[in-house]
Amino acid sequence: MVRTGAEYIASLKDNRCVYINGERVSDITTHPAFSGIVKTFASLYDMAADGANGMTYLTEDGTKANIAYKIPRSREDLAERRIALTKWAEATNGFAGRSPDHVASFLASFAGHPEVFERGGERFAQNVLHYYKMARDQDLFVTYVIIPPQIDRSKAAHEQEEKFLPVGVYEERADGIVVRGSQMLGTSSAVSNHLFVSCITPLRPGDEDYALSFVVPIDTPGLKFYARPSFAQDKPSSFDYPLSTRYDESDALVVFEDVFIPWEQIFVYKNIELTRAQFHETPAHILGNTQAQIRFVTKLKFLLGVARKMTEMNGTDKFPQVQEKLGELASIAAQVEGSLYASEYNCLIDHKGIAKPHPRFLYGVVGMQDSIYPRIISIIRELAGGGVLQVPSSYKEMINPETKDDIRKYIRSSNASTEEKVKLFKLAWDIVGSEFGGRHQQYELFYNGAPFVVRGYAFRNYGYEEPLKLVNRFLDSYGLPE
Repeated sequence: MVRTGAEYIASLKDNRCVYINGERVSDITTHPAFSGIVKTFASLYDMAADGANGMTYLTEDGTKANIAYKIPRSREDLAERRIALTKWAEATNGFAGRSPDHVASFLASFAGHPEVFERGGERFAQNVLHYYKMARDQDLFVTYVIIPPQIDRSKAAHEQEEKFLPVGVYEERADGIVVRGSQMLGTSSAVSNHLFVSCITPLRPGDEDYALSFVVPIDTPGLKFYARPSFAQDKPSSFDYPLSTRYDESDALVVFEDVFIPWEQIFVYKNIELTRAQFHETPAHILGNTQAQIRFVTKLKFLLGVARKMTEMNGTDKFPQVQEKLGELASIAAQVEGSLYASEYNCLIDHKGIAKPHPRFLYGVVGMQDSIYPRIISIIRELAGGGVLQVPSSYKEMINPETKDDIRKYIRSSNASTEEKVKLFKLAWDIVGSEFGGRHQQYELFYNGAPFVVRGYAFRNYGYEEPLKLVNRFLDSYGLPE
């Protein structure tokens, strides 16, 4: 089944426990902090449900499903997947970092390698396969929390001052387990259906109670979501904050207050080695980051377009120094896109017949994301100059009879109307200066963890045999003079 937007919205009308501004949200679909992103995600489901968009596939079981859940088995599968997911990325201009296709990519990778989970017991492999098919066939929106809270990162999970600060096993029962604790950064979790819970940060001996992997419905009793401040709420209009009002997907601290998890929903249980292996011995981390790079490529194109349009409107695009900055933006965008294509073209087929993008090219650009995004924002700031500050406080000055004539006289361009100029520069401000824009810079900076972590992926996945062979061959070609 491929859901429609209306079916997605209906699925959110449950008993989930989401708090914002000190109050529990009664209806996530209508609350001003969440209604914008709910409508955005609903539009994605409508896109996928429209057969003309080519975003579905026929599963091994003969059902029709969202292509995000497809287990790729060839370069052609990867290309088909990229083309479809690009349509979703373009619908959000790359600003929805945790859209439904992200964790679906992880689940597809898990299902392609059930033998990894079987090392913890056959039932866990069966749990993975059963849940994957259920999520796929119901077209669920699954998000994740895989990072423990920032309390004392110098200590292991079991060394914290209280036993259950990170989420861990509080009690084991015949029919399941009870978990207690918290996880951070539940992006889009408040507006999703199920939550995948695990830990991607390194665990140490003694952390077995925290070495878990399980799924849980968002409205499960005892599960609580504390959302950060909303960047959509209280905005005067989408004209003034076009990105904030549509794409603020929210992040949340997730608290597990003695939450019961049936055995059927558990993938990894008290196994430190398998908690890590699920991400890196399956294609999960690579395929999930491929979706992220598809989104990032689209986002960079959008930012490049905003920069180009601003300079055209201001008439500065003819200046050599401005062309240099636009050229730098174009170079960065092309490099990121080229790496995505290279990882797909040079894909690897593993021992289970699963296709995965080549990690050399994928992680090579992932390792630079923390410097790429701030550089792009810096260039856009430079190209915008004071223009993003010299706009009316809201659209109301543009329609108030007392103020509209001044706005139309003094805020304009020779090749664009006042409305067009204000509209564009308010968009630029939402990228570089609003709370939403600041959140995105922080988000992209730490998307895969601290810089040393993401560059570690590039270090471990480049494959140094080839460059070392070149150096050794050259060194062997000469020696000490006789």
